[in-house]
Amino acid sequence: MATRRRWQFIHAQVAWLLATILSLSLLGAFSLELFFVVSLIGFLVVVELTGSLGVTPRWRARLKWIILLGLAVFASIVVRRLLEILPPGVFG
Repeated sequence: MATRRRWQFIHAQVAWLLATILSLSLLGAFSLELFFVVSLIGFLVVVELTGSLGVTPRWRARLKWIILLGLAVFASIVVRRLLEILPPGVFG
């Protein structure tokens, strides 16, 4: 059975994702890359705000793998965007 903290985490994450979709759509700036980056930022904020100072439950310990995967995808987005911006021939 889910704990109160877990439900807080789930509700906060779902609220962030819905607010992100709504905001980006209303601004006419929706793209999958931008949605991913803003969602990752929100995920990291929600993880920090819902954390406890004492014991770390098993479900929270598994979040580090999701965070690492998200940061790896973020890094690939940044590298791809940098390669688009830089003039051809910079890297060889």
